[in-house]
Amino acid sequence: MKEYLRITREAIFTPLSYIYGAITYVRNKLFDLNILKSVEFDIPIISIGNLAVGGTGKTPHTEYIVDLLCGHYNIAVLSRGYKRMTKGFILASENSTPLDIGDESYQIYQKFGDRIKVAVCEKRVVGIRELQKIDPNINLIILDDAFQHRYVKPRVSILLTEFNRPYYEDRIMPLGRLRENIRAVNRAEMVIITKCPDDIKPMDFRIKKKNTDLFPYQKLFFSRYNYDNLTPVFPAESTYVPMLEIMNGKDVVLTVTGIANPRPLVKYLKTFNVKTKVMHFPDHHNFSRDDIMDIQNTFNGLKGRYKIIITTEKDAVRLSSNPYFPHSLKQHIFYQPINVEFLDYEDDFDSTLIQLITKK
Repeated sequence: MKEYLRITREAIFTPLSYIYGAITYVRNKLFDLNILKSVEFDIPIISIGNLAVGGTGKTPHTEYIVDLLCGHYNIAVLSRGYKRMTKGFILASENSTPLDIGDESYQIYQKFGDRIKVAVCEKRVVGIRELQKIDPNINLIILDDAFQHRYVKPRVSILLTEFNRPYYEDRIMPLGRLRENIRAVNRAEMVIITKCPDDIKPMDFRIKKKNTDLFPYQKLFFSRYNYDNLTPVFPAESTYVPMLEIMNGKDVVLTVTGIANPRPLVKYLKTFNVKTKVMHFPDHHNFSRDDIMDIQNTFNGLKGRYKIIITTEKDAVRLSSNPYFPHSLKQHIFYQPINVEFLDYEDDFDSTLIQLITKK
């Protein structure tokens, strides 16, 4: 039966994949031939993106770069604001919500809004020009999820790909998750293999380097996630912060996620001596009243000595402003912060990025 379904899927999706690939090939060729124009700005632009649809860790890596550079540059972060309920250019402010600017931009604003500008705009050229009008002192702009947005010519293009599903083992949509042909990797100055396991071996580095098959001008890096202490989603309602290290087999964690790939988080939580139940929703999911009721009913039905809900930082952004979230659960829900760590390899990421930014 599985083989039959696989053959049927191939038969249906292969022509669609070829059509989609042809469309993206023609579009890229138009940019390569300068028929479609890329605008180059007089300040450094860093583009962060991927070939696959979602799940490679763009937001944590964007935050890493902001933290690295914000003491040296006047930075703005610009994205399209995926799944926001607004249109056009919007500059994030203390009155902004995830529905106004998208959950990822809202998360970045909450962390860095006192040090950088955060904005959203579907048209990145328009967004950059608006930011320069608002604050002429901005001297570096980071474009989040902009690898395919070729109307802007970045000084540095960074491509992310997951350790467990690298682009060279994937296929063009809808057969796989790729937005364009893997040859597009040639546009990147830096390639990061993300979400590497803690027990990565020297052989893994060699295999990945061989398979990425980069040009000499391209630099390859490896990163992984580190997990910080749990943080309350509703700090005013929380009277305690649980420590996973001291929980035991009679305790229960309900994991609620609305991200593209929750597996690394679930895998991490399962290293602790707790029972774990997972409720997974689509990426960037806006939790409805029924969703919240399902979460509440599932939590109430769990049998354990001690129960908590753990979600991701991105989901916490949406849940904290959700009008349907019950007061009775607010003291029991926490998010798992993550930060990016670059592994020792051939080149140092920080110094290489700074070198590329200053190079004209």
